Amino acid sequence: MDIEFRKITEFPRGTLAALLKDGYSFEPKFAHYWQNQWKEFDDFFYDNPQIAEKYGFITTLDGEPIGLVSWDPRKLPESAEVGHNCIVTKCKGNGYGKRQMREAVSRIIAQGAKKIIVWTNEKLIAAQHTYESVGFKFVKESEETICPECAGQRLHYEMTIK
Repeated sequence: MDIEFRKITEFPRGTLAALLKDGYSFEPKFAHYWQNQWKEFDDFFYDNPQIAEKYGFITTLDGEPIGLVSWDPRKLPESAEVGHNCIVTKCKGNGYGKRQMREAVSRIIAQGAKKIIVWTNEKLIAAQHTYESVGFKFVKESEETICPECAGQRLHYEMTIK
């Protein structure tokens, strides 16, 4: 049983939104606030397969989608910003998120980024550990405007590529 990183376009429309809904299901308020954004994200990637294949991937375990990561390349080569990143609930705690993020960092570096930026939230402790474990450094916190009561402050991390 090992994971593979596969093209988003190998899976049907709706897969990205479903992965995000499951990955954040530990706090039902996230879906309430972010469900429309997740659908828009899903639609964007499936409407733009050339972007989907270059700036994100789905992580699978025995062929089943268990996670995803995407990034915004519009400021390359200066920087790229990690977008959505999640692992489904039943697969959390097995190191898959760390492996997924290492793969994303590797691909972003290969695309020429000098810096990689990621935001997470104060209450997403596992995400913080994942980012720190692959080399991101905490930069600052700011106010979360969408759902501060369930997410806490926004945390900004960066990785400078040498």
